[in-house]
Amino acid sequence: MKYINIKNILLIGLPLIIAVVATAILLKLTKKEPVVNENIEIEIETPTLKYGIPVDSFILNEGTVANNQYLSQILNNYGVSLGKIDSIAKKSLHVFDVRKIKTGQKYTVFQTTDSLKKAQYFVYENSPVEFFVFELFDSLRIYRGEKEVQTVSCIASGTIKSSLWNAMKDNNLDPMLAIDLSNIYAWTIDFFAIQKGDRFRVAFDEIYVDSVRIGIGEIHAAEFEHYSQPHYAFRFMQNDSIGFFDDKGENLQKQFLKAPLNFSRISSGFSSGRMHPVLRIRRPHYGVDYAAPKGTPVVSIGEGTVIAKAYEAAGGGYYLKIKHNSVYTTTYMHLSGYASGIAVGTRVRQGQEIGYVGSTGLSTGPHLDFRVTQNNSYIDPLKMESPPAEPVKQEYMPLFYAYRDSMMNKLEEVHPAEENVPVKDTAVNQPAGR
Repeated sequence: MKYINIKNILLIGLPLIIAVVATAILLKLTKKEPVVNENIEIEIETPTLKYGIPVDSFILNEGTVANNQYLSQILNNYGVSLGKIDSIAKKSLHVFDVRKIKTGQKYTVFQTTDSLKKAQYFVYENSPVEFFVFELFDSLRIYRGEKEVQTVSCIASGTIKSSLWNAMKDNNLDPMLAIDLSNIYAWTIDFFAIQKGDRFRVAFDEIYVDSVRIGIGEIHAAEFEHYSQPHYAFRFMQNDSIGFFDDKGENLQKQFLKAPLNFSRISSGFSSGRMHPVLRIRRPHYGVDYAAPKGTPVVSIGEGTVIAKAYEAAGGGYYLKIKHNSVYTTTYMHLSGYASGIAVGTRVRQGQEIGYVGSTGLSTGPHLDFRVTQNNSYIDPLKMESPPAEPVKQEYMPLFYAYRDSMMNKLEEVHPAEENVPVKDTAVNQPAGR
């Protein structure tokens, strides 16, 4: 039997073990750990999007819907089959009826960048803000989108030389601002009687899409100087309801509008002995004649019920009569037609469209003969008094006064006597009186 010599094993193996361990320790000490630099920033390129689609991945073809052009004609020009177009039209009905595509509206076709140039998306702009995306692959998905809208607050002013509309144009302002102001002051100022030298200042929003101004937003405050008398208007919310109030907190809205139509002229006033233009005899004219183009919309000056709708060949032609309450009734004569849904018994709102200016009956030209009775007696419509609606509630007055003062300071930034340049600033935030 052979015996293992432990002494010999230790003499031979121990140096080998020591060498292996030493090598491992040396490798551990000399091994380089990766250096992490937290200050290095990796840039990730953000794709350019249009309608939410990356434009770098496609060829874009922009166009405008031509007269009498249909979706089928547009898409077929880009190689989309008639069968697929028919499927798209049927599938999109619950989102957008392609038959309602309008002449002059913009569209974009996204094509692949390869040699096939296959149409992948069709985008139709229904308005400056709203658009519809048609996916032309796989499931043919159709969905609605909206562009980002930017609101810019402006302050502007002007002086009347001929009309409010022309004053807007003279001061490089959107003429639609004249419509908005006339609606705000409809119960306070008779815009058929504004005179040269009347002045206005207004704080309002302009709406931009794709850096292009598309219209007027909210009016926050205004001052209209009429016959040297300032008339203020401040947009204010109370009880979740928005209205316009003067500098004392009185509601600008009244029971009756000042006039039943916009931007015309008074061709004949209330008179007890006017020379009739057709009959050539003197007889009373118990109304006010507003000369306006045929078809101009006529609105009810107040809430009420239609009690007469008829034709009078020897007098007022097509006319309407509205009973507002136990005291006041208004009559609208020489109409060319009636608004949809207007009939005897119809309940109408203040400012609701009820008919259109015409020249029916005994008339020499298109105009509206507007009459008012008070307790069954004719009165001059231009002298009719109207009680105001609810003012700012007492509990909201401190908040209203603070807002009024801040907006007055803004209006002071422009001067109607100077050449007008709209002042653009940050958004106007109105405190909500809740």
